[in-house]
Amino acid sequence: MKTRTPSGPESKSQYAYRLIEELIVTLELPPGTRVTEAGLSEQLGIGRTPVREALQRLARERSIEVLPRSGAVVTNIDVMDHFKLIEVRRGLERVIAVRAARLAGPIAREQFADLKCRFERACEAESDTDFIAADRQFNKLLVDTADNVYAADAIAPLQAQTRRFWYLYFTRFGDIPRVCALHAAIADAVAQNAEEKAGDASDRLLDYVEEYTRKTLHALA
Repeated sequence: MKTRTPSGPESKSQYAYRLIEELIVTLELPPGTRVTEAGLSEQLGIGRTPVREALQRLARERSIEVLPRSGAVVTNIDVMDHFKLIEVRRGLERVIAVRAARLAGPIAREQFADLKCRFERACEAESDTDFIAADRQFNKLLVDTADNVYAADAIAPLQAQTRRFWYLYFTRFGDIPRVCALHAAIADAVAQNAEEKAGDASDRLLDYVEEYTRKTLHALA
């Protein structure tokens, strides 16, 4: 087995976490899949210690459930439970958006302006691939710019579950142009250092998230 190592400054455990979380989020490891430390280490070419640390983090985020003496299982996604997540996410994302708008300097403002354009292009093309790529950078930039470790630690597991929900249901029940436009509005507000506008745009995004979650629930009933 050839051992893989991170190419950038991230730690080995962070690298292992990123790879395993991607497998879970994109449903290559769908809900109900049993995984083991040894199996993932072999599959990914990563040492067992960083895999163990990654699994512990994923368990804290509720993406997997550790089973005594028999590995772990990828958790199911409960649509009703997702409404509780949205409640918490709404408050946290408003705090992060407002702080980012307040603290964004010239370089960050330029990056958010560029993201606004990327979301608008994804909207015009109705491209979920382009949206996902822009959204990944957008979420990281928002958290970095907001510069609040408590908010960052709190939002990370919620974003992980949100990504899983997206891959499982959004292509059937979501609206790419609308979600792109809502993200573009937040990016535009932060680029303008417009705190109130950023907070309101964040609320509108979460209103939509709740709406499509409700639509998903009704469709599955």
